[in-house]
Amino acid sequence: MRPPVMTPPRPRLRAALAESPPLWWALLYFFCLLCGYYVLRPVRDAMGASSDASAVFPSFLLDWAAARGIALGDFTLQALFSGTFVVMLLLQPLYGALVSRFPRRVFLPVVYLIFIVCLLCFRWAFDTDLQGRGALFFIWIAVFNLFAVTVFWSFMADVFDNEHAKRYYGYIGAGGTIGAFVGPFITTMLVGRIGVANLTLVSVGFLCVCLLCILKLRSWARRNEATRAEHGEQAIGGSIWAGLKLIAADPLLRGLALLMFFGVGVGTLLYNEQAAIVRRLYPTAEAATRYYSIIDWAVASLTILVQLLLTRWLLRRYGVAPLLLLPAVAILIGFALLSASPLPLLIATVQVMTRASEFSLAKPARETLYTRVSRESRYKAKAVIDTAVYRGGDVTFVWVHKALSVLGSQLVFVAGIGIALGMTFGAWRVIRAERRLPEQPAPARPPEHTHGKPS
Repeated sequence: MRPPVMTPPRPRLRAALAESPPLWWALLYFFCLLCGYYVLRPVRDAMGASSDASAVFPSFLLDWAAARGIALGDFTLQALFSGTFVVMLLLQPLYGALVSRFPRRVFLPVVYLIFIVCLLCFRWAFDTDLQGRGALFFIWIAVFNLFAVTVFWSFMADVFDNEHAKRYYGYIGAGGTIGAFVGPFITTMLVGRIGVANLTLVSVGFLCVCLLCILKLRSWARRNEATRAEHGEQAIGGSIWAGLKLIAADPLLRGLALLMFFGVGVGTLLYNEQAAIVRRLYPTAEAATRYYSIIDWAVASLTILVQLLLTRWLLRRYGVAPLLLLPAVAILIGFALLSASPLPLLIATVQVMTRASEFSLAKPARETLYTRVSRESRYKAKAVIDTAVYRGGDVTFVWVHKALSVLGSQLVFVAGIGIALGMTFGAWRVIRAERRLPEQPAPARPPEHTHGKPS
């Protein structure tokens, strides 16, 4: 065995960047992706919490609802979440067809180019005060977030193997968290000067950088796929419904779907309770946007602290188990407190804790697990879980909240305890299935341990 080489200690992040050139591009990619998204998220949330239905829905839809005795403004979030779910179901086969017929180097740039074109169209819609732009924008932002982030982590599972995912995903997640922190700050600073319409151009600029990062990273992805004896530059192939079949056949994927469904449930209950508070206390769009920006900053601040101090250490020392169980237990405690006293400040606190634990612990753990499944599962089954299952949970629990809210917030959170228990059960199923997976041998020469440009 070669004796260890004594070198001066270096900060961990700097050492990781020095040994892994693709980590630079992965960090930049995720930073720009989430920064571009969070520039627009406070605007989207303020639209969802708006008490002015005419600012959200087109006139023909308001007239249709009024003719049937329905006050659409009383069902704003339910209508928006249901519309998002329907759109997601319609787009899922299209996404499946895309990944079935085209190799990675083709469909990733295409997906991001489509997003850029959509943002340019929204700039025109906001600039011309197009009716119904609020609902269209709310639904599109949700679709953009899910598909863009799903594609990102699937691509990262191609670039990094399981061992190096454990080492680097915490840093990559932290890069995205910084973007999530910077995005709302940009919105706060610029929205009064350039308006909502021009904020879309800011996001376009960030997505253009994402395209550059994809081009830079694909050579490392191709080399890493070769070490796994997979066909890195061939189309994935198979049926567009293969994702559903893979989930049904694989215990790990079934557990991840269950965890996602109930995890979304607790988040949706909190989101709806928070929206009710915003309608009551922050009646103007500017005040609502400012409130949501503060929440986003608090989430990003807590997330990055946990990611930098705990995520990587927990992953390498104990694996995914604590990263999945700690958020579930924390949410159980939070809902128990809210069921006793659903105060607005406590709801905001639990919301920050829930979202921060998801971003800093649960999501890196789930993404690490996808490095241990087949390439088809990473692209197809993961897309179903991150889109159809995610939004299916949204639309289910947004109506559950509507039914429970007439009986008061305390009953909402009592029911939420049961949903949090379902999330905990899903986490246990994932951990149990993960422990039955065969160990992956470390590659003889990891592709990212090179200082030169990949071939």
